Amino acid sequence: MRKRQPKTYTRLTHPLVRDSRDEPFRRATWDEALDRAARGIERNRGAFGMFSCARATNEMNYVAQKFARVVMGTNNVDSCNRTCHAPSVAGLSAAFGSGGGTSSYEEIEHTDVIVMWGSNARFAHPIFFQHVLKGIRNGARMYAVDPRRTSTAEWAESWLGLNVGTDIPMAHAIGREIIHAGLANQAFIERATTGFEEYVRLVEPWTLSLAEKVTGVPAAAIRELAHAYARAERAQLCWTLGITEHHNGTDNVRALINLSLLTGHVGRYGSGLQPLRGQNNVQGGGDMGAIPNRLPGFQDILDPEIRLKFESAWDTVIQPHYGLNLTEMFEAMEDGTLKAVYCVGENPAQSEADSEQAVRRLKALDFLVVQDIFLTKTAEIADVVLPATAGWAETEGTTTNSERRVQRVRKAVTPPGEAREDIDIICDLAARLGHDWKYADAETVWNELRSVSPDHYGMTYERLEEHQGIQWPCPSTDGLEPTYLHGRLWEPDPGKRGPLAPFGIVQHDPPVDLTDEEYPIRLTTGRRLDSYNTGVQSGGYASPLRRGEYIELSPEDAERYGVVVGEQVQVTSRRGSVTAPVWVDTALRPGLAFMTMHFPDEVDTNALTIEANCPIAGTAEFKASAIRIDKLPIATIVG
Repeated sequence: MRKRQPKTYTRLTHPLVRDSRDEPFRRATWDEALDRAARGIERNRGAFGMFSCARATNEMNYVAQKFARVVMGTNNVDSCNRTCHAPSVAGLSAAFGSGGGTSSYEEIEHTDVIVMWGSNARFAHPIFFQHVLKGIRNGARMYAVDPRRTSTAEWAESWLGLNVGTDIPMAHAIGREIIHAGLANQAFIERATTGFEEYVRLVEPWTLSLAEKVTGVPAAAIRELAHAYARAERAQLCWTLGITEHHNGTDNVRALINLSLLTGHVGRYGSGLQPLRGQNNVQGGGDMGAIPNRLPGFQDILDPEIRLKFESAWDTVIQPHYGLNLTEMFEAMEDGTLKAVYCVGENPAQSEADSEQAVRRLKALDFLVVQDIFLTKTAEIADVVLPATAGWAETEGTTTNSERRVQRVRKAVTPPGEAREDIDIICDLAARLGHDWKYADAETVWNELRSVSPDHYGMTYERLEEHQGIQWPCPSTDGLEPTYLHGRLWEPDPGKRGPLAPFGIVQHDPPVDLTDEEYPIRLTTGRRLDSYNTGVQSGGYASPLRRGEYIELSPEDAERYGVVVGEQVQVTSRRGSVTAPVWVDTALRPGLAFMTMHFPDEVDTNALTIEANCPIAGTAEFKASAIRIDKLPIATIVG
């Protein structure tokens, strides 16, 4: 058997330029590379977009979004938050006015019920899962809602294996059961929410029997979860990409939030909503304003007073409208209204849905600058490549995790070759375009951020060191806020309660890419424990037990297709086709297949996925593609 070796990426150590798209890269000096980058960006002023990096520091993301808004005069800035958790931010913001998870990790150790919905946290969020295990050891009951019986589900009291794309019917049935059983927290509903009567009418059709038909989950299991969640004194509802990476991801999030409003499981210690972020600074990238609709501190760009504050601080004029998000920027590449992109630390050529289309659009740009630590597939398309430092170990700054905790990161090693700090690169490029920013170090950037973001004002570097990280909001240097958000909803005084939380009125909308006789298998995607994102950082160092990509099938489907573990098959969707070896997994039910995006250089999973985007958040439906599987004429076994 032939052992497949994943691609290993070589670290970038010096700038690269090419004299035309038809010619290979050649080594360049920093001055030449930055001059070329400045000229290419400048000639496309008015048709420019910026991709920032969820693995880099808060300080880098702050400077990146400032570059877009001040230097280029655009709000077209976004990051991979769009690919994964933009629906979480949109849903939480719509309900509570804030896009962060409402609880701390510690609280899940002291809760009574944990609902893990669309999340294989043991593989995708192993550090957080250690807190979950402590909670289980302390007596918490966990329920896993997921199409696959994942490694996480093995720890659950009950696994609710729903059909892909039926999360809203499941949530509505749980809500209806809670109401009919008299378990709704009426005092909280009256005090803290709006729209309850409309919500009651919304969920009324979703009986347990109808939900069983649509979701595939036994009515008794749905009823058990509903009663456990509603009767618990404290409960945590956690989710990740199984909820958000759908064409209606924001509606999915709103449906889960409704359950917390119905029961009062929000705004108190031990009860809350946890969207689990997949990279070290997905939360921080958005907090720093590296998104098209919010300025740093998650302040709305449409608010004239907010804009005036930033215009005064930055000596600029901020466009009074939302910019294009990542998805919209790719669409603008298609119609030619976006012609230049400055991409820092992202690899959209392999992380976007319908990746072949994404590559074609990137190649059609007039100018592409990529700033990264490896020569990614996106960098291979670029006109200029700038070697940067890693967002950890090689740089100073801060990051913000899923529980809104800002933590210091410190430089431990010297970056290789001529690689430079991201902030220094961006500032040198800004200087060439007429903006001379003087930042002595990352702390100087952070202090500027603190001056314009009330949620971060109290977080000096000294205090971050003292407390080993601080959760936002932290508006004062004198104390710390509670570890949970929205305690105001429990205030007896209406004047202190603030805006009420509306129930989300959302309807079931099945996956866009329907299965049929030609494409009978539902493909869902996710992560594995021993690999990372598009494999650039982990591809050459994956576990020796599981190297490379597979298509995972149920034992029943493997038998039906007459294939064995390691046998190569053709996997085809309505958008593309790949060849992949088979892996048989008892976690899967018949008709459901699973793949990751960890090894796109060998098996480009995203050539199969569909660019059906959430209209509110712009996130694609990575979790629900229709595929077919064909045996190859001559069986090839990969070990």
